[in-house]
Amino acid sequence: MSTAGHDSGGEQRKLKILMLLLYYYPHSTGLTNYVRMLAEALAQRGHEVTVVASQHTKSLPRGESMLNGVRILRLWAPIRISRGFIMPTYPWQVYRLIRQHDIVNIHVPLLETALVAFLAGLAGVKLIATHHGDLILPAGRFNRFITRVMFALYKQMARRVACLVGYSDDYADNSYYLGPFRDKVRIIYPPVQIPMPDQAKARKWRASWQHKGGPIIGFSGRFVQEKRPDLLIRALDVINKHYPHARIVFAGEYDIPYEGTWQRHEALVNKNRSQLTFLGLLRDPQELANFYAACDVLVLPSDSDCFALVQVEAMLCGTAVVMTDIAGGRVPVQVTGMGKLAKAGDAISIGEAVLAVLEDRARFTKSREEIARIFSFEGTLKRYEELFLQHARK
Repeated sequence: MSTAGHDSGGEQRKLKILMLLLYYYPHSTGLTNYVRMLAEALAQRGHEVTVVASQHTKSLPRGESMLNGVRILRLWAPIRISRGFIMPTYPWQVYRLIRQHDIVNIHVPLLETALVAFLAGLAGVKLIATHHGDLILPAGRFNRFITRVMFALYKQMARRVACLVGYSDDYADNSYYLGPFRDKVRIIYPPVQIPMPDQAKARKWRASWQHKGGPIIGFSGRFVQEKRPDLLIRALDVINKHYPHARIVFAGEYDIPYEGTWQRHEALVNKNRSQLTFLGLLRDPQELANFYAACDVLVLPSDSDCFALVQVEAMLCGTAVVMTDIAGGRVPVQVTGMGKLAKAGDAISIGEAVLAVLEDRARFTKSREEIARIFSFEGTLKRYEELFLQHARK
């Protein structure tokens, strides 16, 4: 029988790893990109990785497929509830797979958290949960009900897991999800990879957006309430006093059916339309790198965010960041010094932070090597691998 980390010949043990989440590629969020990078990197290191997710759109094939060495099982998801789905075959499909694997890694929030914990216990397989942020939904009675139910299910799972993986101590110390189980939390920075930007293409893109030499201010993410893109638009009132030809360029989905944020702020968008550009979702990592390099500063005016991987992506491409001073979200700026923090919910403070970066960009510029040393992809992969080996079925 092999040891926790090595077989009898001294070689590192290859594991069968089961990863569970709601959405997977081609759905693109920080969470799905995180899991995809982790799964594919582990597969490249010789582990057998299976990902279970919903068939979140009918255009995706139901059942099994392979992508970059990762086995993917998409389950029938006929009923949508807010951002989630009901998957009728989930219990027996997941139980069957748990019994075939050495370790289970669930990515939460997820409706099936308590169910998975029960099934893993039944099968005698350890469960490790990666926490991607407390569930915060838009206001409303139904969403409050969903939030309470999800937290109750999460607590059932958290009592059973081997450990919980958090993005940072800062977030874990302030999370209403992680707080009651702080002794189980292990901190691992998220995996971040992005190509070197093509500077020639970045300059060409920049020239197409720029007006009379004004700065380019970027936003990377979904146009949803928790990200507060409206605050960045309102910050133009401050920015325009110094840079009247500034342009804001949004990269990410913006008309999202379940949110309604785009519709609520349509009048604000139309009022400032001449200074706004919407690119939509950039799926090509090289295009995303070029986008970051074309911007003078990236702004994330979020009300809540456990980290925001796009901050590190922008920094790796040479672009400083303005982030709100919120638990977890402030960590990349704090540990690198490559940007400024602004008061959450305050468009004036956000505008002033943008001006501070634009007026002294050299002060907030760090090399790609410096950022990569702090947020080491290999370091993240190694820590996950050690954690999985420690708790894997013997």
